[in-house]
Amino acid sequence: MKKIILFVMLLSVTFASVAQKKQEQKAVKSAIENFFQGFHKGDTLLLKTTIHTNLIAQTIFTSPKGDKVLRTTPKAYEALLSFAKNVKPTDDYNEKILSYNIQIDGNLASVWTPYEFYNKGKFSHCGVNSFQLFNNNGNWEIVYLIDTRNRNGCKVSEK
Repeated sequence: MKKIILFVMLLSVTFASVAQKKQEQKAVKSAIENFFQGFHKGDTLLLKTTIHTNLIAQTIFTSPKGDKVLRTTPKAYEALLSFAKNVKPTDDYNEKILSYNIQIDGNLASVWTPYEFYNKGKFSHCGVNSFQLFNNNGNWEIVYLIDTRNRNGCKVSEK
């Protein structure tokens, strides 16, 4: 009987742990979805809830001459808010996230999101976003964002 009770208790703890992990993954995914919604719609209030004031943003691409380039956005927090503030209703771009690979350890989350980027309904480029998020007392905030940008080798899905 003691073994059955112990087994049931262990099972309960396991299920609770899995449920907590799923809940945290959902919160992290929601932060990234809100980031894109705020960014694309010019909603700086929403955007501020998703990015840390010490945000670092970088992009990696290959130049037309074939050089590998790493570009860092100076004052990324302010730059993203400024960009979003100037989004016009006529701006038509969409970053389609293809999947989410979310890993969490305590207050750190790492998320890998392949994407396709469309401008005015036409495919522009593809790549991968890599997000690092910090659980800032219950609010997941992006502290580091780096992406790749490719024009070749993209398997474009239906928009």
